[in-house]
Amino acid sequence: MIGEKRVNPGSGNAISYGTGIVSKAKQKLLIVFFIIGPLGCIFLSVCIGRYPLSLPVVAEVLWCKIAAVQSDLPEMYAGIIWDIRMPRALLGALVGGCLAVSGAAFQGLFRNPLVSAGILGVSSGAGFGAALAILLFNSVTAAYPFALAFGMLAVLCSYLIGRIYKTTPTIMLVLGGVIVSSVFSALISFIKYVADPYEQLPAIVFWLMGSLATARYQDILMAGIPMLVGMAGLISIRWKINVLSMGDKEAQALGVNTRLAKGIVIVCATLATAGAVCVSGVIGWIGLVIPHIGRMLVGNDNKVLIPASLSLGACFLILIDDMGRIITGSEIPLGILTALVGGPFFVYLLKKTKGGGW
Repeated sequence: MIGEKRVNPGSGNAISYGTGIVSKAKQKLLIVFFIIGPLGCIFLSVCIGRYPLSLPVVAEVLWCKIAAVQSDLPEMYAGIIWDIRMPRALLGALVGGCLAVSGAAFQGLFRNPLVSAGILGVSSGAGFGAALAILLFNSVTAAYPFALAFGMLAVLCSYLIGRIYKTTPTIMLVLGGVIVSSVFSALISFIKYVADPYEQLPAIVFWLMGSLATARYQDILMAGIPMLVGMAGLISIRWKINVLSMGDKEAQALGVNTRLAKGIVIVCATLATAGAVCVSGVIGWIGLVIPHIGRMLVGNDNKVLIPASLSLGACFLILIDDMGRIITGSEIPLGILTALVGGPFFVYLLKKTKGGGW
C-alpha cells in the first residue's frame, strides 16, 4: 500500500522511513498528481522565458499545432514554443525522470540512502567523454556519442573491478565505482589542463555544469532511446528491487537469481543515466534527493516509489531549469541550482529523521 512503512530484514542500512498508511482518497490524489504534474510543468515551462507568453496564447498555439489548423497569432510565437521551449521542456522531463529513477533503483539495490545515479562512475565517465570530444573535435555536438560511450565504459570498468573475487557483492561494486570515478575525474582535470583556455576550456566547464540550453528534437530522438529503454526496464522489474534490498541470502531464498537481477538493474539504470548525462551534462543531486522526497510521500515500496520518482524528477528538473532562465539575464547552469537546493534539503532530512530510518 502506498506510504506503508517497510523494514527490510537483514539490512543494516535499509531505508525504511515513510508516511504511514495512506487513505485510498490520498492514494488517488497522489496518482493524479504524478500523472498531471509533469504535463503541467511542461506547459508552464513553455510560458516562461525571456519573452513571457500568456497561458491563452500558449494554449492556442498548441491547439492549432495539434489540430493542424491555421492560427491568427504571429508565426514567431509558434517558433518560440515549438522550436525552442518545447524540446527543452520535454528533454528536461526525460533527464530528470531518468536520474531520479536510476537513483531510487541504486538506493534500493545497494541499500544505501546516500547512493545516487552516478555511483558506478557513469557521470564522471560521460564527463570525460564529452571533454575528450570537445578537445579533439572542438564541437559540443560530438560530445553526445562520446559521453554516452564513456559513461557505459565507466560502469563496465566498475563492474569488472567488483568481479575481482568472482562475485558481485554490493560493497565491491561501490568501491569499483569510487575508483573509476576518481580516475575519470583526474582525466577530466588533465583535459582541462591541456585544453585551449579561450575556446575549448569554457565549453568543457560549461558542459560539466549541466544545461538544457541547446536542447533540440534531435537530442530527444538520439538520447531518448537509451533513456526510455532504461526507465522501462527499471519500472518492469521494480518489484525485484524490493527483494534485492533485503539482502542476497534472503533474495536467493525467495527464488530470485540475484546476479541476473542485479545485472538487469545496473544495465537499465546505466542506460537511463548515460542517456541523460550525454545530452544535459553532469547534473547532481537529483538521483539523491528526489527518491527521498518520494519516500516521504509514498513510502519505501519500490513498486510505487519508482514511478513516483519518475514524475517528481521530471517536475523538479523542469522547474529548476525555469528558475535558471528567469533568475538572471544569463542562464544559471543546472548543476549549481540542484546543489543549492539539494544541500539544504538533506540538512532538513537529517533533522526530520535523525538518521533513524537509515
